[in-house]
Amino acid sequence: MSEQDLVRDRCVVVTGGGNGIGRAIARKMAAQGARVVVGDLDSAAAERVAAEVGGVAVGGDVSTDEGVGRLLSAAAGRVDIFFANAGVGVGKGIDTPDADWHTAIEVNVLAHVRAARALIPDWLESGGGRFVVTASAAGLLTMLGSAPYSVSKHAAVAFAEWLSVTYGHRGITVQALCPQGVRTKMLDDSGEFRDLLSHDVALEPEQVAEVVWEALHDDRFLILPHPEVQRYYETRAGRTDAWLTGMRKLQKRFDDAAVTHNG
Repeated sequence: MSEQDLVRDRCVVVTGGGNGIGRAIARKMAAQGARVVVGDLDSAAAERVAAEVGGVAVGGDVSTDEGVGRLLSAAAGRVDIFFANAGVGVGKGIDTPDADWHTAIEVNVLAHVRAARALIPDWLESGGGRFVVTASAAGLLTMLGSAPYSVSKHAAVAFAEWLSVTYGHRGITVQALCPQGVRTKMLDDSGEFRDLLSHDVALEPEQVAEVVWEALHDDRFLILPHPEVQRYYETRAGRTDAWLTGMRKLQKRFDDAAVTHNG
């Protein structure tokens, strides 16, 4: 199979496809010959990207059963690859309101559950499919300053892992995309923790899309556009207390900087 044959004339759905990583993935898949359905809460953004790639736009909340249904209807047939890319970065610390926790869980976790619930029965009957979850390095490590984001992204990775274990032997490939800093609006909105997200060495969304394209060819579970995340993840697993000590020191640096700034 040639590189393009992997997606040529196949249906690819990208949620959160109106901007950032989703837009870059949609463009890359279309460039390789895929038929692309672009979903986004921002209908105008979805339409702009769909126009760029010659695809179909679906505006609306893709974290709901109704939103997933509209995406699959727009696909008008079999979906070969589903990029569960939509995500939100809401809330901060322990005082984060329940409403923000609810939003984080709905969009960053349950959106994936609802999409998989709709797709997997058909994939089991038709011989398989591919489900790619955009999580985050925060889902393997943690994210200082945002409890809802960290917790929900850990859950997103865990759900993807469960899907892979449960259905991988039945023709369904599951992958988890876990980047660090990427030059998107979410990075710009991360405030005082922007530097922690590797802002100075942040990747462009197009670079992330290239790594995703490579990973589609070897079916690796973890897609790590920032290779250093592998080392951090191994340290966290193998030397957990040392990892936590280092993270506490980093948190203290931010706490001290905030006191200085506010004082």
